[in-house]
Parts: sequence; C-alpha cells; structure tokens
Amino acid sequence: MSLVRWLKRHLVVIAGLLTLGYLLLPNAVVTVFSFNNPKGRFNYEWQQFSTEAWTDPCGVVDLCGSLALSLQIAAWATLGATVLGTLIAFALVRYRFRARGAVNSLIFLPMAMPEVVMAASLLTLFLNMGAQLGFWTVLIAHIMFCLSFVVTAVKARVMSMDPKLEEAARDLYAGPFQTFVRVTLPIAAPGIVAGALLAFALSFDDFIITNFNAGATVTFPMFVWGSAQRGTPVQINVIGTGMFIVAVLIVLAGMVISGRRNRQKA
Repeated sequence: MSLVRWLKRHLVVIAGLLTLGYLLLPNAVVTVFSFNNPKGRFNYEWQQFSTEAWTDPCGVVDLCGSLALSLQIAAWATLGATVLGTLIAFALVRYRFRARGAVNSLIFLPMAMPEVVMAASLLTLFLNMGAQLGFWTVLIAHIMFCLSFVVTAVKARVMSMDPKLEEAARDLYAGPFQTFVRVTLPIAAPGIVAGALLAFALSFDDFIITNFNAGATVTFPMFVWGSAQRGTPVQINVIGTGMFIVAVLIVLAGMVISGRRNRQKA
C-alpha cells in the first residue's frame, strides 16, 4: 500500500524522468557507437571498443570542412536573424502602424509552413533573380526561416516587460540611449539569447532548405546524409557526441549563472 502511495506522489516526476530518458536515448546510442570499431562501412552494429575515431575526428575527408562551414553559416545566420528579429519584435510590441496585425500573422507562416515548401519557394526566388547557389543563398535562406523564431522569443519577453521601469529611468534623467542600454536591453536579454540559441540550432541542423539552395556547397547535415548512402564513419558519432556535450555544458553554465544571480538578489 505504501508503494502505491509513493508512486502516486511521485508519478509526475517518474513520468518526466522516463520522458527525458526516452529523449536522450538517441544521444546515448550516438555516444556509445563513437567508441565502436566497425568492420564494414556502416557503423550500425557493435563490433569492438576503440578510441581511434576520438584521436582523429577529422580523419574523414571533408568532414571537418563541412562542420566548419555549418558553424560559420549558423553563426552569421544567428547574428542576422537576432538583430532583425529583435528590431521587428520591439516594433510589433511598442509601435502602432498600419498592417500591424497582418505582420503579426505573417511572422508565424515560416514556422507553420512545411520546410520543403519554403525551400522550393526560395529556390525559385534565387533562380529568378539569377543568383548563383552557394554560401550566400544558404545564408539568406537560413536568416529568413530563423527570423520568425527569434521574433516570437523576443516578442514574448518584451510583452512581459514593465514599462514603469523605463519611465523611472527617464524620470532620473536617463536619455533614450542610456535607458535602452541600461534598462530595456538587460530585461529583454533572456528573450534575445533564447532566440539566438534557437536560431543557431535551427540553422546548424537544417537539411531540407539547405539541400535545395546550396548548389555545390556541402554543410555538415548534407555531409552526414551523403555519408549514410555510402557508409557512416565513426567520426560522425564523435562530432555528434562533442556537440551534445557542448550543449549540455552551455545549459549547465546558464543554470549556474542564473542561480548565482537569484542568490544575489535574495
């Protein structure tokens, strides 16, 4: 009877942990197979423990080159989408103008639209403009589809801001620029950072839109897809494991910083 009560009391926690474990299961498989030494071309069956791939993660031709290209595109796309998205979010929340409602609705279209439709539309646009497919077309495409996610994240944060704080800063003789830098921007920073991180992840991970508009450019997701047709090298698992570890470290660092700030406020 006590076991039943304990299960009822901790049912939500248990369900949450099971769901989290289910979500992290693919990451665990990728990590385990990064130490595999497959006998054939495909790294799908466990054969023998080996750290050879970890000692030479760039041992596969063009792997690290495609990875560097994806990181470069993701960084520039994040910067462009974050700047434009932040400005659009502030404009939609703080100002009243014609077609404001229509713009609010159109912002959600790239998130609701299937990626293959957007990819084909962008390809048609670039071809009609006579643009050569490559790095710049991929970058423009990534900024366009990341923009909506940044606007949504920043807009939610700006809408929750208390305007009295900015009014208090102006009452204390702070100018518009000083008010924005010292009051508005720090308050909106969590939403901006969240939008930037989301844009980076979406850009780096994208395959469909990139595949339509890349031309001869090969990003890391495209390299993985191409390798899967011929044989999956263990180094791909190494890169994936490394990215997962970096993401976890970033999250943990954010939790530590947030905890310290909360303790200082208390």
